[in-house]
Amino acid sequence: MFSDIIKNGEYKNLVNGKWVESSSKELISISSPVDGSLVGKVQAMSMEEADIAIHGVKTSYRVWAEKSISERAAVLHKTADILEEYSKQIGKILAWEIAKEYGSAVTEVTRTAEFIRFTAEQGKRMQGETLYGDSFDEKAKNKISIVTREPLGVILAIAPFNYPVNLSASKIAPALMAGNGVLFKPPTQGAISALHLIRAFQMAGVPDGVINTVTGRGSIIGDYLITHKDVDMINFTGSTEVGKHIAKIAGMMPIIMELGGKDAAIVLEDVDLEDTAENIVKGAFSYSGQRCTAVKRVLVMDEIADSLVGKIKERVEKLKVGNPMDGATITPLIDDRAAEFVQELIDDAITKGAILILGNKREKNLLYPTVLDQVKIDMRIAWEEPFGPVLPVIRVKSIEEAISIANRSEYGLQSSVFTKNIDKAFYIARKLEVGTVQINNKTERGPDHFPFLGVKSSGMGTQGIKYSIEAMSRPKAIVINLK
Repeated sequence: MFSDIIKNGEYKNLVNGKWVESSSKELISISSPVDGSLVGKVQAMSMEEADIAIHGVKTSYRVWAEKSISERAAVLHKTADILEEYSKQIGKILAWEIAKEYGSAVTEVTRTAEFIRFTAEQGKRMQGETLYGDSFDEKAKNKISIVTREPLGVILAIAPFNYPVNLSASKIAPALMAGNGVLFKPPTQGAISALHLIRAFQMAGVPDGVINTVTGRGSIIGDYLITHKDVDMINFTGSTEVGKHIAKIAGMMPIIMELGGKDAAIVLEDVDLEDTAENIVKGAFSYSGQRCTAVKRVLVMDEIADSLVGKIKERVEKLKVGNPMDGATITPLIDDRAAEFVQELIDDAITKGAILILGNKREKNLLYPTVLDQVKIDMRIAWEEPFGPVLPVIRVKSIEEAISIANRSEYGLQSSVFTKNIDKAFYIARKLEVGTVQINNKTERGPDHFPFLGVKSSGMGTQGIKYSIEAMSRPKAIVINLK
């Protein structure tokens, strides 16, 4: 299945139906965060080659747009079948490429297959409408508007390293169901896994040129892709810093962006401590905290803080640390720079008086799970997103104080509220300036048909299968004037 995309350990790009090498012969080595071993090499495409890929999508997508909804859905269903068939093979590559626990890596692939299937079925239910003018006023009674949905054209999909299969498909599948073509820029670390996803789409029957890929250095081709005249929309997941840069230079381009977060878990006095601690630990430390929706701070009422911290400590001590192929939850971070940044935040907090409950141990890019208590709002870790296995606990004296601290963040992705009092839960939920509030559950993405969005510096636009298809299409009105 995958022999077309690789030659002598070097992965190619899909351009107009063919897997090609860069004419520059320049390659980017992808080393495993686990042990530094070579996973493979990807092409460093030039701006000229990116231009060919974009032009190919621009001229090819109309063939796809003219296909019926059921034809597009059939191709997506076949893609999902292929992913499921090869889930363990792709999962193994993914686990080694980004240091994700093997079972979770395989689950990412199978969940992606389910996402694609649901997208295909949702696409079948996306219908136009007929509007009669006489419902507006007497003068319009002889007018009928037939409203359809049209593709936008070329969608530039830019995916992150932490979910290179799932968060690539979450952009590509809805774009295809809306009749668009896709120019896909995978993350550099994660590109190999993502290219396997694209091969599945190709094998399933996506026409030549409807999906083209461009691997390369963002510093060289990034801005060129974002500002290209033939790109009709950008769908980006990544850091807030890069997202703000994209928004600045993209002009009037339609954009969907999923950016950073500083998701807070607000814990009231009446909670089930066991269940709450379990949720918080899973939310904070799954995939070493390298998730935009990870629990990144706990705001707990002071009177139960000691008990909650104790329960959290018990569970964190049991987390397995090490190799992703051995079932470890805490695995090496994506690179040394990421680990150094997390360590800076830990050091700053301890220097300013935070209490180390456990952790603060580092071996290169492997950080052991760390819990910090008595974190104060003058500490960087109270506000900055670590993207690593560290959990700060901030003690508060009231609901209003918890809401105030949560909302002072520049981010607004998700928050959790833990309480048995539904009135208090809804009161807090209404006050929080975030896209989603989880009640008595960890912050997380999905189910995938729910709306998923961030406010403030956490993103632009709304995702979720139906919402993504709508965002990557536009209404078109044809008005019939009756005599």
